[in-house]
Amino acid sequence: MIYTVTLNPSIDYVVHADDVKLGELNYMSSDLKLPGGKGINVSRILHELEADTTAFGFIGGFTGEFIINWLLRDGVNTDFVNVQEDTRINIKLKADSETEINGRGPMISTEKAAQLLDKVEKVSSEDMIVLSGSMPPSLPKDYYEQLVKRIISSGAEFVVDTTGDALKSVLPYGPLLVKPNLEELQQLFNVTFSKKEDILHYGKQLLELGAKNVIVSMAGEGALLFTENAIYQGISPKGEVKNSVGAGDSMIAGFIGEYRKTRDVETAFKMGLASGSATAFSNDLAKKDDILSLLGNVKVTRL
Repeated sequence: MIYTVTLNPSIDYVVHADDVKLGELNYMSSDLKLPGGKGINVSRILHELEADTTAFGFIGGFTGEFIINWLLRDGVNTDFVNVQEDTRINIKLKADSETEINGRGPMISTEKAAQLLDKVEKVSSEDMIVLSGSMPPSLPKDYYEQLVKRIISSGAEFVVDTTGDALKSVLPYGPLLVKPNLEELQQLFNVTFSKKEDILHYGKQLLELGAKNVIVSMAGEGALLFTENAIYQGISPKGEVKNSVGAGDSMIAGFIGEYRKTRDVETAFKMGLASGSATAFSNDLAKKDDILSLLGNVKVTRL
């Protein structure tokens, strides 16, 4: 089983407007409400790819019910910790440019935080856990590290997709995969890249700090995969980009879903690139047929 952990899920309220004038009455041309949260996105794509998955995390209120009902309707297993306050709503305003307004998230009590720690400790050594996204402000700053320590005690593999100090704190525990984008990688090391060699250097640094595999996503330029034995460059298929939300999560899902079956990093990397691209070309997360139709167009070379 692949479990995902989303500490601060959301309803993503996507609003399209032809023109937005601040301080005036505006009308939307269309809108869409979707279950949001990076781990939830990973579970949704894993389910599309027919991998066994269960979504963990904190959920609450009428907004939480919306998310649970959506996932159940799609056949995605859930085992959330219920909290008193509402799960947040994130607004994605798409007009001439894209503007995001993200909620802070509900209050998580010490008791509820402990319940999730207990859940991850009960998984087996045959399982994998994906930790994704930001934390509600009410959780302790070392909560990611607390989760990883519980996972390590269970013997399960784990994947981390977060940023900053939370990512740094768990690298020594040997995550199977981390996936920063270029901006996140620069912020992590407080540097600015001026050439490709800079990316290669700091990707290798993440391996030295403890990660077993590193994917650095580069939007339309594809991605780089760093492993203990090699570095691979992946070129994504071309298409009309409709949606940037969830593309990175889809890449992680494609990679780990395939890696669990084959234990081959190059094959997994190809599936990850196809999954990320398929979501970028869709209004919501990609469907299985969309992913598989792109797989043959993915190009991966060993550097």
